[in-house]
Amino acid sequence: MPRISSRLASIGAMLVGAALACASGAPTVSPPPPPPPPPPPPPPPWVQVWSDEFNAPADSSVDTTKWHFDLGDGCPGVCGWGNKEREYYRSDTANIRLNGSGQLLIVARVATDSIPCYYGPRCGYTSAKITTNAKMFADQGRIEARIKLPAGQGLWPAFWTLGKNIGTVGWPTCGEMDIMENHGSDPTSMSSAVHGPGYSGNTPFVHIRRFASGGVTDFHVYAVEWDSTSIRFFVDDTLHYLVVRGVVEEQYGRWVFDQQFFVILNLAVGGNFDGNPRSDAIFPATMQVDYVRVYRRGT
Repeated sequence: MPRISSRLASIGAMLVGAALACASGAPTVSPPPPPPPPPPPPPPPWVQVWSDEFNAPADSSVDTTKWHFDLGDGCPGVCGWGNKEREYYRSDTANIRLNGSGQLLIVARVATDSIPCYYGPRCGYTSAKITTNAKMFADQGRIEARIKLPAGQGLWPAFWTLGKNIGTVGWPTCGEMDIMENHGSDPTSMSSAVHGPGYSGNTPFVHIRRFASGGVTDFHVYAVEWDSTSIRFFVDDTLHYLVVRGVVEEQYGRWVFDQQFFVILNLAVGGNFDGNPRSDAIFPATMQVDYVRVYRRGT
């Protein structure tokens, strides 16, 4: 009994003290707030899985274990390559070759021989187009190239990708990511775009990037990164355009980018993008590619 009485007396004293403190207006001390959560870990580093550094001797053709030539004027399937283009693509080293200094040259020229085209008995221009179709398909990750472009109204250089399943589902259901396109009439800007079912052709997903100084006639690194949630376009490692999956699906059509893509490099002449050349003085016109590299996320 004495032990119990003592304990009850202690509790009573504590309660009385607390009541007096409250009655007197003495401040109560709140517990400190919990610490903020730690920042999320950085994404895993990029791991290079494929590249072409174009280091073969001068006047070599491209490595055909890595690249496939698209030839002709697009006929009979898609004459003018779907854009009323005026060039005839060839694999001749006059139109595509390595310069011996680690660069690929794609050269558009005025045609000097009688190659028939869809628009007449003689094509006006020759150029080149290469793809990694059936050679390399890139998983979700990053694709980049360092490129220097020619200037001239009527030129249409491009660095872009198409979905691996284009042969079975066709375009635009296969998906297309235009990493870099340029109106030759405006060397101070380039654009990036996304095409898919419900947002193709005159796509709402396009962004023009203007250069504060210089322009596409200087070397720049053009890149795309994509995953299951977004597509991000970069110039010299600076993000310039973001396409978010939720916006695509809520407003336009299906997201078709959860698959592999192949890479395309070409220098088109004429057609819908920048019109037909008004002068042949811009030829020969050369697109220089320092390298193409493909990455995936590390673990």
